[in-house]
Amino acid sequence: MVADPPAAAWVDVLLEIWRVGQGRSMVGPGDPRVHLERALAVAGAVDVPPARALDLGSGAGIPGLALAGLWPQSCWVLLDAANRRVELLRDAVARLGWGDRVAVVHGRAEELGRDPAHREVYDLVTSRSFGPPAVTAECGGSFVRVGGHLLVTEPPIEGDRWALDGLEPLGLVPERRVAGVQVLRRTRELDERYPRRSGVPAKRPLF
Repeated sequence: MVADPPAAAWVDVLLEIWRVGQGRSMVGPGDPRVHLERALAVAGAVDVPPARALDLGSGAGIPGLALAGLWPQSCWVLLDAANRRVELLRDAVARLGWGDRVAVVHGRAEELGRDPAHREVYDLVTSRSFGPPAVTAECGGSFVRVGGHLLVTEPPIEGDRWALDGLEPLGLVPERRVAGVQVLRRTRELDERYPRRSGVPAKRPLF
């Protein structure tokens, strides 16, 4: 679904928050507008805006907050394991006045992915720079409902990084790639073995 251009008021807040994050060494250097454009690409990979969505390792809020702005009818969880980034995100949500539909959660994805309140309940999960494909699939996939999607912003590299045999135990299939965004769909309920305990997906990746 192609999104409308973002309204200036909330975009200005997002860009300011991102620059604050850069100043505190929470996110990398570069023009934050580039990341905002990539958030628009993520929106373009979605046919129907989600009712419930989660942004994995939300950092300074792009794409999570940007998509919440583009889709004002959707409710979001912004998940991050770092206290400083969580505080920055909570400040952004308060300034935007989106507290009724955007929650900031501090925690590990491996742990929250086993919480019944979050496990396999989201229509859409987004990820930007969370980790390698196997880690992102295992951690992010645990939040996606059957029939829902995991959208991962990909780096500009050649080759397919998503191994079918590695995704199969997680009930995920690569559906398509749109403008640098890998779209994966959940086809069945997640095996109770996943996600594994904190740190294990990175130490012993499935693929």
